[in-house]
Amino acid sequence: MEKTFNPKNIEQKLYEHWEKSGYFKPSGDKDQPYCIVIPPPNVTGSLHMGHGFQYSIMDTLIRYHRMCGDHTLWQFGTDHAGIATQLVVERELVKEGIKRSDLTREEFEKRAFLWKEKSKNWIFGQSRRLGISVDWDRERFTLDEGLTKAVQKVFIELFNEGLIYRGKRLANWDPVLHTAVSDLEVNFIEKDGSLWYIRYPLENGDGELIVATTRPETMLGDAAVAVNPTDPRYKNLVGKNIKLPLTVKVIPIIADDYVDKEFGTGCVKITPAHDFNDYQVGLRHKLAQINILTPDAHLNENVPEEYQGLERFIARKKIVADLEANNFLVKIEPYKNKVPVGDRSGAVLEPYLTDQWFVKMRSLADKTIEKFKHGEPKFIPENWGKTYLQWLENIEDWCISRQLWWGHRIPAWYDENGKYYVGENETEIRAKNNFFKDVILKQDEDVLDTWFSSALWPFSSLGWEKPDDENLPAIKEFYPTSVLVTGFDIIFFWVARMTMMGLKFTQKIPFKEVYITGLIRDSKGQKMSKSKGNVLDPIDLIDGINLEDLIKKRTSHLMLSSQTKEIEKATRDEFPNGIPPSGTDALRFTFCALATQSRDINFDVKCLEGYRNFCTKLWNATRFVLMNVENQQLEKVDFASRHKFDRWILVELHKIIEIVHENFKIYRFDLIAEALYKFIWNNYCDWYLEFSKSILNSENIDEALKRGTRYTLVEVLETILRLIHPIMPFISEEIWHSVALFLDIQHENTSLMVQKYPIVDVKIINDKKDDWQEVNLIKEIISKVRNIRSESGISPQEKVDLFIRGGSTSQVSLITNDIAAIKFLAKIQTIDFLDKGKEPDYQYASAIIVDEIHTIEIAVKLDNLDKEKSRLEKEIAKKEKDFSALKTRLDNPNFSKAPEAVQEKTKLEFAKVSSELEKLKEQIGKLK
Repeated sequence: MEKTFNPKNIEQKLYEHWEKSGYFKPSGDKDQPYCIVIPPPNVTGSLHMGHGFQYSIMDTLIRYHRMCGDHTLWQFGTDHAGIATQLVVERELVKEGIKRSDLTREEFEKRAFLWKEKSKNWIFGQSRRLGISVDWDRERFTLDEGLTKAVQKVFIELFNEGLIYRGKRLANWDPVLHTAVSDLEVNFIEKDGSLWYIRYPLENGDGELIVATTRPETMLGDAAVAVNPTDPRYKNLVGKNIKLPLTVKVIPIIADDYVDKEFGTGCVKITPAHDFNDYQVGLRHKLAQINILTPDAHLNENVPEEYQGLERFIARKKIVADLEANNFLVKIEPYKNKVPVGDRSGAVLEPYLTDQWFVKMRSLADKTIEKFKHGEPKFIPENWGKTYLQWLENIEDWCISRQLWWGHRIPAWYDENGKYYVGENETEIRAKNNFFKDVILKQDEDVLDTWFSSALWPFSSLGWEKPDDENLPAIKEFYPTSVLVTGFDIIFFWVARMTMMGLKFTQKIPFKEVYITGLIRDSKGQKMSKSKGNVLDPIDLIDGINLEDLIKKRTSHLMLSSQTKEIEKATRDEFPNGIPPSGTDALRFTFCALATQSRDINFDVKCLEGYRNFCTKLWNATRFVLMNVENQQLEKVDFASRHKFDRWILVELHKIIEIVHENFKIYRFDLIAEALYKFIWNNYCDWYLEFSKSILNSENIDEALKRGTRYTLVEVLETILRLIHPIMPFISEEIWHSVALFLDIQHENTSLMVQKYPIVDVKIINDKKDDWQEVNLIKEIISKVRNIRSESGISPQEKVDLFIRGGSTSQVSLITNDIAAIKFLAKIQTIDFLDKGKEPDYQYASAIIVDEIHTIEIAVKLDNLDKEKSRLEKEIAKKEKDFSALKTRLDNPNFSKAPEAVQEKTKLEFAKVSSELEKLKEQIGKLK
């Protein structure tokens, strides 16, 4: 092994070996299939921190189940991401001075596919750097031939069943992208706006109504003014007509329960073609639907001539000015308004009346709800199931058409009269309808919502379009899949739609469990975004990046110099020296440690340093072990015949194995990481390696026990490497080949990833030979001595004199049994046992060990009294604070109502702190 751990020296060569050797392909017991279908990343660019986090979690699961012997498949692929990718490609064209309208559809699609290949290469490269063990040979793309066939098949079947229909309805319209977008792709942003109060004169000239609105430009499309039927102010006006200001139109006054009597004046303008609530009111009262906007949100020919062609917000200013000039404007009030903004373009959206394709969702949702009530799928954490259920219960029809060029084109053709026909292709439609060549058919220009093809992903990616193909058995072997790992933000977009489509077309919910992760945010809890300049690239964390390059990456896309300066300053403050390299294993371990099942996950780069040190600790521990077993005889002996320190570490090891298995079942990756970290760093590296030194360097210990200790050193280390491999695959693989050699494990031409994952030896955990009081007592004594050394300024290498006072006879006996180990590890010259009350003839620094019955005082001969006095004063202050807090709790009259176990625990804790405080005060009183 190299002297120093350097991730760059091992990661690329190991990954290439794994992939070339076919270790990522399904293997194991075919009666125990385990499959994860990856949420396909969008081909819009490269992977971000959210991908890095979720991929690390998924790969940890895959590697764990592969090592457990399951028939394991991680299905990989990418998503064409209709709107998002088209937007990116259009921006790339602008750099060349080209507009989309300058190209034909086919030319644009070629450009989009070129971008897709470029993005895919980035994604694949990043994924490999993250160490993900997907079966690359099965990679799918949502626009490839097979998935396109699946999408077409589903559309046609739903249409033939009457579940897909086309109609003119109100939809969220993006005036920048010129397409309808889903309700789920709308962000509502609160902005400071205004409430305009406008006079609407009655047709008969006998009075007026005052109408309040936040969008005065839409008044030109008003079809009525509505009041609440229970509002006494306006009862006598219902049914009469009113004049629409700035026009020659006359519209009716109607009564509808929708109207809030407390909003504005209680009179509401009804614009059915430009407001979702008004649309429903219009349907109930059979009002005209008057569209006043063009696709790019300019006013059209349905408004007075002086407003035609004006952009909507420019039109607003002119209309308000004209209302004021003609005495129609009563007043303007400030008003906070929630404005709908497009998730992709950032443009203010408009409710827009347009012909679209829809899926009827109610029957699909009802069957899915029934499955969920019977436990399919199971959500982790459980509370997200309620969110999923609530959305299904309140589901509305899904607008699935998008006015784009990039995506699955809708399989519908129109004749010259506008009648449409749905089928696989034009040839099929002509044959089915006996159309001759002179009948002109034109395919629908729209494409399907990206989420439509994504809804089929769990079964379409596994070869559903060719269920009888012998070369594509994945759908039979791995569907339904085992678990879906995804974020809570796409439960509606994706999870619910996959369950509905999966149940509809395979009669099965597509995954048994859904593990919902939190969202990765920056260290301050803010969402990572390019505009905020707080984005981190997982590859930069792995390889490191200097400050200037990091600033350049974060600001190169910005247009405003003020924003650039702000982000540059924030970056310099947070990363004055850039980001040092951490390696993939440290990053993956950090991600697992942060996977707490909370909604938001704050990522602090400082955590990486600690886990990078953890990798170094493991590397150095391995070098120590190998140096102590090279050219030495190892002997495997039964558990009972080993040294007590060997037995102790084996018991602790199997406790950890049990904890790890339990937490894999419940997706508590944070607890897995915590348990492994503590065991490896504290119990194995800090304690057991030290204990082993006391055994191997002792002249009084039998050689057979030493051989057992050498074997235990390697045995436990090899088990640790298998335990930690799913999270930290590179370092564990690299070390394992060196360690396996000493255990006669076949390690050439194989990989750690296909070794057996450790299982619990119940006999070891339940062995009653030791209660480990002895080892724990020794550990505490050594820790106390080391603390005294540190706080009293005594060199770690300087041998000191020690006395031990107090404790039970059995405790003294335990200490005596291991006096050699204590002397060796704590650098003790002499140890004296003093009777209670007896004082030595020198000054000393001491510490207290308190159990439920006895107190043991550990004291070191001291030369520097000032440091010891300062140390004791700090310790006393801390204990007095604990004493005061516990006493306040005990003295509280309501404490008697606490559970009996809580009361007992608090009383014992108070007694312990009181005893420790008393001893500390005695100690400081003895210092001259």
